[in-house]
Amino acid sequence: MDEPIAWAALSAGRSRASGRGIVGRSADRLAAVIVWMTAAAVSAVFLWLLSDLVRHGAGQLSWAFLVDPPSNAGRAGGIGPIVQSTAWILMIALGVALPIGLGTAVLLAENTSSETLSGRLVRRSLDVLAGVPSIVFGLFGNAFFCVYLGLGFSILSGGLTLACMVLPILIRSTEEGLRAVPTEYRLGGAALGLGRLTILTRLLLPAATPGLVAGVVLGFGRAIAETAALIFTSGYVDRRPESVFDSGRALSIHIYDLAINIPGGELNAYATALVLVMILIITNSTASWLGGRLHAQHLLS
Repeated sequence: MDEPIAWAALSAGRSRASGRGIVGRSADRLAAVIVWMTAAAVSAVFLWLLSDLVRHGAGQLSWAFLVDPPSNAGRAGGIGPIVQSTAWILMIALGVALPIGLGTAVLLAENTSSETLSGRLVRRSLDVLAGVPSIVFGLFGNAFFCVYLGLGFSILSGGLTLACMVLPILIRSTEEGLRAVPTEYRLGGAALGLGRLTILTRLLLPAATPGLVAGVVLGFGRAIAETAALIFTSGYVDRRPESVFDSGRALSIHIYDLAINIPGGELNAYATALVLVMILIITNSTASWLGGRLHAQHLLS
């Protein structure tokens, strides 16, 4: 009697396992379908937006459009001074945010435990700052950089304000990248007698390159598309700036002004938006490619 009971129990166990296996495979296939559908929907929205910009704005694009100054309130002419102002604003923002963000991320990841009160407060503050509306940063930049420091409406004020906006994203992304590096890297470097600075520069930062690149790409994308903060700091002037202390109009503000305030400026607004999107695509692709190569070289070395 015992042998038939044992076989029956074994068969029942196999049936239950087979049933769980079928359910698990069905759940995996359903999850894969949802992921692919989500990716397809996001790609479709992006392609729809890009096709709309190309359809309305591609006819306006030319070398003269990229280098000439705007005329007739932006209805004619080009965006040369606007591109120059945008480039200067972004260089100031990233030039200030990168060293401060990298240093803060290293301090949080390598020297500050997440269990300490100071570590929790700093990380919570960064998370809150990352969600603060850009208009608040604009008012802060206007009050502090433009008025208190006496910089006025200038490219420097706009770049410093954007640096404050980019810092939380850059710090948190780089910190998570550093924390994702296996502890064996640190222990192996210490066993070889390497100093902490050497371990950081030769082992940890190259291994955390994907996190750093993600932070730079996200920060660059938020900075180049920012409008509200720059209205209150860098200003509206569309002439070619002579220095960083001059007022300058960014691409996002130029698009807003043409689309909202200038009758008949829609075509140039579409063309400027297309230029902005192409800059984003080229910059993100270049940063991702460069980060991938650096990470691959680190793995091979």
